Amino acid sequence: SVGLSYLTLSRSSGSLSGGEAQRIRLASQIGSGLTGVLYVLDEPTIGLHQKDNQRLIDTLKKLRDLGNTIIVVEHDEHIMNASDHIFDFGPGAGKYGGNIIAQGNISALKSDPKSITGQYLSGKKKINIKYPHIQNTISKTFSENSIILKGCKLYNLKNIDVVFPLNKLVAITGVSGSGKSTLLVESLYPALKDYLSKNTINHHNLYSSLNGQDNIDRVILIDQSPIGKTPRSNPATYTKLFDEIRDVFALTRDAKINGFKKGRFSFNLKGGRCEACEGQGQIRIEMQFMSDIWVKCEVCQGKKYNSQTLDIRFRGKSIYDILTMSVDEAKEFFINNSRISKKLDTLASVGLGYMELGQSAVTLSGGESQRVKLASELGKNDTGNTVYILDEPTTGLHFSDVEKLLNVLKLLVAKGNSVFVIEHNIDVIKNADWIIDLGPEGGDGGGEIVAEGTHIDIINNRHSYTGAFL
Repeated sequence: SVGLSYLTLSRSSGSLSGGEAQRIRLASQIGSGLTGVLYVLDEPTIGLHQKDNQRLIDTLKKLRDLGNTIIVVEHDEHIMNASDHIFDFGPGAGKYGGNIIAQGNISALKSDPKSITGQYLSGKKKINIKYPHIQNTISKTFSENSIILKGCKLYNLKNIDVVFPLNKLVAITGVSGSGKSTLLVESLYPALKDYLSKNTINHHNLYSSLNGQDNIDRVILIDQSPIGKTPRSNPATYTKLFDEIRDVFALTRDAKINGFKKGRFSFNLKGGRCEACEGQGQIRIEMQFMSDIWVKCEVCQGKKYNSQTLDIRFRGKSIYDILTMSVDEAKEFFINNSRISKKLDTLASVGLGYMELGQSAVTLSGGESQRVKLASELGKNDTGNTVYILDEPTTGLHFSDVEKLLNVLKLLVAKGNSVFVIEHNIDVIKNADWIIDLGPEGGDGGGEIVAEGTHIDIINNRHSYTGAFL
């Protein structure tokens, strides 16, 4: 009843997605018959196909009708439409948010001019991105410019032959557990990576043959794993933006007088950092029978640097002040520095304008980490023959941010790259150049190609669940 019929009972918990693990915990509550309970769910629809959304909604309503209260954090319009009451936060994200913009039932939200969410729900705003100059038609008989993976048989894949057209935005769709990640992340990605690294490992347990790989020179998997495991990692260090900022501080008059070089402004090196916390701004306290906790460093008060380093100013700001700026604020501050502006523009273009440059990697969501990685790739010199693989990049994204992300993905394609995404988001699917729909069901009932083609082809295929929702 929570859309997990495809899971085997022996599936290891470590291999479950966050959404799957959350829905298992929800399933354990359904049979309890408890009343007077407050349930809080954080995006339970992650990784869930629209076909299973209604079952989840019915389950939540059943819990409500037993006399419980359900609070759900969601971007999914089906959940919003089924809600009794909605709080819409904003107006922006991060430090620009924190206010209730609108609240009430779905009708109240749709009619409130201040609510951006309501405008998308009512249809006043739509996500429809077209690049006419790159929307060249794809014939059913593909040109030689495609990658063909034959005999895919890992896990539940039924010995299928899959054609991935290059220089296109290709969406891999299908119900939960139908084999999307198995095909793209665990079959195609290792096949291309081994070819490009000239690795001769035999992967015949994954597929029988690979063709068309000569047309690409790079493959990049942009997943939702953390960008770092300690508080020292942050968006500025990951994207190499912090290198440019440290150069700016090293060139200031006061830095030169004191003999401070670029390394002085690194919180990873001795000299400029606070030695009490070793530049982390926090100190870890080991708890013997519980997970460790982090507390603010009392010496530097969380500022990571010693007082001599913090005394160096660029346009009145210390290096710590820069790290507490949001991407949008930093864009304004460094408007005359083209190298820094370029990197900040890429972070803003993937919907991260609200994020602080020094926000600790351990506090980023999977979707945010994925978009920081995407921004990092956008900032590199483009070869034009790269395959980008993304697994549900719209996770945790509002309608307006989905539009920003789609623009970025289309821009990558316009530069001659190929973007392959696993998606359930209808707005992304309808804007894809080509769709490969797997199914028909999840688990053993999946692993076959149900439909492929443009979104019109998928809509006209009566066997495709995705087509029905399109």
